Amino acid sequence: METSVVDERLQFIEECKSQEWSMAEVCRRFEISRKTGYKWLGRYESGGINALKDGSHAPHHNPRQVLEKVEDAIVEARGKHPHWGPVKLRSWLDRTAPDIRWPAPSTIGEIVQRHGLAVPQKRRPKATPNSEPLKHAQGPNLVWCADFKGWFRCQDGSRCDPLTITDAYSRLLLRCQAAKHPDVGHTKPLFEATFREHGLPERIRIDNGAPFASVGIGGLSELSVWWIKLGIRPERIEPGKPGQNGRHERMHRTLKQETARPPRANLREQQKAFDEFRQEYNEERPHEALKGKTPGECYQDSPRPYRSRLRPVEYPSDFAVRLVSKGGQIRWNRAVVFVGRALRGEPIGLEPMAEGKWRVWFSFYELGEFDESRLVIRWPSRPLSRRSGRIPALPYPPLSSTLLSGEPHEP
Repeated sequence: METSVVDERLQFIEECKSQEWSMAEVCRRFEISRKTGYKWLGRYESGGINALKDGSHAPHHNPRQVLEKVEDAIVEARGKHPHWGPVKLRSWLDRTAPDIRWPAPSTIGEIVQRHGLAVPQKRRPKATPNSEPLKHAQGPNLVWCADFKGWFRCQDGSRCDPLTITDAYSRLLLRCQAAKHPDVGHTKPLFEATFREHGLPERIRIDNGAPFASVGIGGLSELSVWWIKLGIRPERIEPGKPGQNGRHERMHRTLKQETARPPRANLREQQKAFDEFRQEYNEERPHEALKGKTPGECYQDSPRPYRSRLRPVEYPSDFAVRLVSKGGQIRWNRAVVFVGRALRGEPIGLEPMAEGKWRVWFSFYELGEFDESRLVIRWPSRPLSRRSGRIPALPYPPLSSTLLSGEPHEP
């Protein structure tokens, strides 16, 4: 038969009160010392049965206990930034009040949970990240990421399509602006304003949807053709793999939490929320991947300025040059070959490879291989790195050569 500790102690008290045995005999039966026996007898006489329960063994004074004013400051910071985690909160508090010794992020997390300011999230399985598309982002402006966050409606029913542009290295949010419609006519002026403000990047990473790409040859759209003429290489992720642009997608998650839940009254108020978020994200919000620094501290404008007057596309002397018609076609030995409507009015260069085989270029961007016997341009099956050939000159020198030859950038 099992009994509790309190029952054993109460039975000990009853046998002591019966006065049939001495204290030494009762203590021997319960296998305790007389000092312990007198202790429990005294507790019972002063507090009754409740005094026989085990008390707390916690120390009366904890020298590492967080001060009340420090805890209040952490709760206040969490109220201002409800979507920041403990690491970001501590980095932000260190920057705003460096004279205070702030607790560890784990302690800050416990304080936030104790005050009911944290909502547990469901654990979701995560795929192994692929670093291949991001490996060349070794400095600012080498890779920009661009995408439409996904449209939603404001409270007045108006549609909001926010275009976001970030620098992959510093995570700086270069632009977050609601476009009237996600097409070339409304998207191109936003990129032009960003280029004027920050200069030109070397690459822009995008998905495979409009207005950034198309199903035409080379995946080019009217917008990406304009980028190539500026000396910017479009870099498309694989279809169905948004994780290859994971840094930008993670920013979209934070943007949605901070500005679109709930949506604002109208587009004007929504854009005001975007502007406030961009200011905080770039200048105040510390980033863990940047070792606690803000994106604004790790970014610098591109040395390649934007020029609205485009340079003409040129090819080596041994290339066969053809002008794409308004219907997206070129003439080849009295035959018509379809290239793509995105390249209407643009010259393309055909580099000789073998008998009846040509490599097709638009400026420095390869479009595929042309077979005279089939009169069709197709993307080759072998990898790009194994292909030989001379790439036409870039309109501007690449940023990577300047970056790697100068001082290393460390966030």
